[in-house]
Amino acid sequence: MAQQEKQAERIQTSILNGIERKILVWLAKRMPRKVTSDMLSFVGFLGSLVICAGYLLSNINIQWLWLASFGLVINWYGDSLDGTLARVRNQQRPKYGYFLDHQLDCINEGMMFVGAGLSMLMNMWVALLIFIAYLIMTVYVTMSAHLKKEFRLTYAALGPTEFRLIIIIINTFAIGFSSFFSKVLWSFDYFGIMVEMKMMDFLGLGIFVILMVMWLVSFMKDLRYYGDMEPLKKNEK
Repeated sequence: MAQQEKQAERIQTSILNGIERKILVWLAKRMPRKVTSDMLSFVGFLGSLVICAGYLLSNINIQWLWLASFGLVINWYGDSLDGTLARVRNQQRPKYGYFLDHQLDCINEGMMFVGAGLSMLMNMWVALLIFIAYLIMTVYVTMSAHLKKEFRLTYAALGPTEFRLIIIIINTFAIGFSSFFSKVLWSFDYFGIMVEMKMMDFLGLGIFVILMVMWLVSFMKDLRYYGDMEPLKKNEK
């Protein structure tokens, strides 16, 4: 009999992981039978559309950021609950779920960051920098799942849920202090183009730096790990 392929171990040690897991299991056990994991994945996608719409509408009135924050809650509900529902019902499809989840995650994050970049609160290049950092982390997680059989969802005690919460907090402050968040804090000339930086840009750059530091530390650690696993052979004469 062929040996069953070992599945990647889920590693999630974020700050909110304990209470989040209990909430998700509680919700999954009470979910109507007609609701499937694929439906919840689609709900997560709808959440990303709501996020994008909220940021776009904030150009009309900054109060629309509440819609973007609500979209983050919808996205969390669908994206976090789809896998939990499959595990509670013992209906896991590891390869199918992994494929669908990662593809939708890239689309969802793209919608969110492009929406933020199209708002008056953040430059598009800052939003795309954060998106690039997210894609780098996604590739890293995928490689670790393949090479180390570790599906790591948490870095520095921060996971997707914590980052959603951080964005909701930022949106709330932007609504409460709209005049400050709409104010140009720094501007510079970039080859004849005047670039204006607002508070959301600096916060976005901070998130970008945090993601890149998390990636670099993990990259250097795993590079040594793989180097020790496969030491360089000396040429024999």
